[in-house]
Amino acid sequence: MLYDTPLEDILFLDIETVPEVYRYRELDEQMQKLFSRKTAYRQTDEKGPEELYEEAAFWAEFGKVVTAAFGVMKRGEDGQYTLTVHSVASDNEKELLEQIADILNKFDRIVQKRGRKAFLCAHNGKEFDFPFLARRMLINRVKLPDILKVQGKKPWETSFCDTLQLWRFGDFKHYTSLELLAVILGIPTPKDDIEGKDVPRIYYEEKDLERIEKYCRKDVITLTNIFLRMREEEPLPPERVKGVDS
Repeated sequence: MLYDTPLEDILFLDIETVPEVYRYRELDEQMQKLFSRKTAYRQTDEKGPEELYEEAAFWAEFGKVVTAAFGVMKRGEDGQYTLTVHSVASDNEKELLEQIADILNKFDRIVQKRGRKAFLCAHNGKEFDFPFLARRMLINRVKLPDILKVQGKKPWETSFCDTLQLWRFGDFKHYTSLELLAVILGIPTPKDDIEGKDVPRIYYEEKDLERIEKYCRKDVITLTNIFLRMREEEPLPPERVKGVDS
């Protein structure tokens, strides 16, 4: 799908997540025990469950989604593409997930009306963004969009595109961050304000969800440009990107 899929049929996305509660000690006794069991294989004398809890945002069982950003490509009359970025954010995760599900469903329907198949694209999306969204939707009793219903499907039957997987070229032990990939491919890095590790602190201590939302939109722009470079095409100039500061 890398070279053949029309860019209009791909929804570029990124999510930002935080722990459901900020500190390990804020979990009830049962959840503390369950978190300790889940992280037992990583615990050491120096690093117990309380220290490992700083990574809770990476697990759907202990984290939650606070914002998501989406990028859609559209070809103009001049033959050039423009990327429009949109984002949603909320402290109410169930309402946020319902908005996200609605966006995914609408995009899927639009592409199907063209007689084609819609795709979702994210960096490390197959191991994080896509399953995290699906799991949190199930936890919150939000109806899963068809595009996320992949249980039992073979990898080539899904509608997922992952720039990390594309960069691996079959090397499954290799991990490269979005930031590193952007730098080596000559794409402006989105990490000019905050980094992923800062998101829980900014959310819980600074209570600045708008800042996190803007950071998420920047990630989508970088993701899209990385995908274009993977297709051996030029990244978009800033004047052909809409929505990052809105």
